[in-house]
Amino acid sequence: MADEMMVKELEEVVVRFSGDSGDGMQLAGNIFSNVSATVGNDICTFPDYPADIRAPQGSLTGVSGFQVHIGAGQVYTPGDRCHVLVAMNPSALKTQIKFCKPQGLIITDSDSFEARDLEKAQFKTDNPFEELGIKQEVLEVPISSMCKESLKDSGLDNKSALRCKNMFALGLVCWLFNRNLAAAEKMLREKFAKKPEIAEANIKVLNDGFNYGANTHASVSTYKIESKAPKSKGLYTDINGNKATAYGLIAAAEKAGLELYLGSYPITPATDILHELAKHKSLGVKTVQCEDEIAGCASAVGAAFAGALAVTTTSGPGICLKSEAMNLAVIGELPLVIVNVQRGGPSTGLPTKSEQTDLLQALYGRNGESPMPVIAATSPTNCFDAAYMACKIALEHMTPVVLLTDAFVANGSAAWKLPNLNEYPAINPPYVTPDMAGNWTPYQRNEETGARYWAIPGTEGFMHRIGGLEKSNETGAISTEPENHNKMVHLRQAKVDKIADYIPELEVLGDEDADLLIVGWGGTYGHLRLAMDFMRDHGKKVAFAHFQYINPLPKNTADVLRKYKKIVVAEQNLGQFAGFLRMKIPGLNISQFNQVKGQPFVTRELIDAFTKLLEE
Repeated sequence: MADEMMVKELEEVVVRFSGDSGDGMQLAGNIFSNVSATVGNDICTFPDYPADIRAPQGSLTGVSGFQVHIGAGQVYTPGDRCHVLVAMNPSALKTQIKFCKPQGLIITDSDSFEARDLEKAQFKTDNPFEELGIKQEVLEVPISSMCKESLKDSGLDNKSALRCKNMFALGLVCWLFNRNLAAAEKMLREKFAKKPEIAEANIKVLNDGFNYGANTHASVSTYKIESKAPKSKGLYTDINGNKATAYGLIAAAEKAGLELYLGSYPITPATDILHELAKHKSLGVKTVQCEDEIAGCASAVGAAFAGALAVTTTSGPGICLKSEAMNLAVIGELPLVIVNVQRGGPSTGLPTKSEQTDLLQALYGRNGESPMPVIAATSPTNCFDAAYMACKIALEHMTPVVLLTDAFVANGSAAWKLPNLNEYPAINPPYVTPDMAGNWTPYQRNEETGARYWAIPGTEGFMHRIGGLEKSNETGAISTEPENHNKMVHLRQAKVDKIADYIPELEVLGDEDADLLIVGWGGTYGHLRLAMDFMRDHGKKVAFAHFQYINPLPKNTADVLRKYKKIVVAEQNLGQFAGFLRMKIPGLNISQFNQVKGQPFVTRELIDAFTKLLEE
């Protein structure tokens, strides 16, 4: 009976692993997330990488963090602050303590808190806990020395043995939350399949960490998070946004019956899409790592002309370089998907951090009148659907499409039910038909959509030329006639505008008679949804509208927004979407909540700001 009383049931918990970038915190966090997902918990993760490629060991700038939010019910965010903080060295403790709840538990590797370690972290005394004013419970564990002791007979040298210390910390956390280690052991054997001795060393240390907690009663209580609502039947996996994006692109190519071509150049945080797609040659995927961003996009334009589903991936700095080739796809009216995984800017900025600062660049960052549909993914799992729909729009409307994700949703992960592709809408490009031969011209259009017909090179009777110079709408030949140019500009704009007929209308969650409408777009969905739910639970009349389709806006956008006296647009920039809405819906009265910190929103700050707006 006493043992049962020691196990406390929680609705949710947030755990943050932190240490040097070489300490394996991302791996430990990923395994803990997967272990939790296998028992039916909902999860949301946030990997927080340092910007330095390899900062000096033990330094403040080299700290890598991984936060995971585990819930009995649905989880929307990785959590504002953690219940358990694993800090593998003094620098991790110093930089990450701000993310720990006042009543939280801190686990440290006491072997890494020697005088030289404290000096690297710029502590002024030999008591970092007192110096930081830490009131939380601290569990000081000699992880490094126990790791070496555990593996003394393994044949590994001390340096290799110490690389396993992240697994000791993971084992201790698994004990704390009553996690079975079988799934973690399976993941380690798969990850180190080519080095079984390393896999078994990690597994031994993992179990030793678990047993250390059990044998020493390291904490007063252990905890469990029982899933409240059973998930719908199906096969689930833990997936991050970049992988989901890659899968969405593959699925769209399969549905359209086309080969997928990716022309790309490595850039943080988008490179993992290239890595993932390169694994799938058996599915007809062609990937080319080009010499630069310009070549990556230009080659994709060529692939689109040749009849492939063409994609190029990058982040904000790469979009700057790709813009001329993107415009070639605009004037040539070719189907091209441009994935922009947004990061902190301008210039090199914060390459491993997340922002929403590329929206206006996506909308207008090209010369001339160059309208382009823009879609924004709302979560790691939504990246699949967003990528699929970006491809569908590009192929059916013969236009380049920008898909905006960001570092938060691209690197974050969640439990994802593998979709049934039969349930997804068909993708039907407007190909030329045999009866058009003889009378067809390159800019002959579908009357319903305004899209030009697609003639794949080599199709008999449909030889043609397109390019970067303006063409005659009638003949397809180069034209500098003023009236023709004016007409082509309007036709290209009208084609994009008509896409509003083919996308979902804007939905509003919450109270129909709300006193405040919260508006967001893209990867801030979870934090804004959680803020609305909290405020409604506390008696506030609040509603929430979140945009995935940005250009064109859903057809009912103006009607929806004009219903509310108070609207606040929250975004991780200085007001780009708010400005876009004001331009599209004249006279709209909008308040703004803007932060550009390179970090996800803090839900508590959103609630405080929105509550203040209600009281004004």
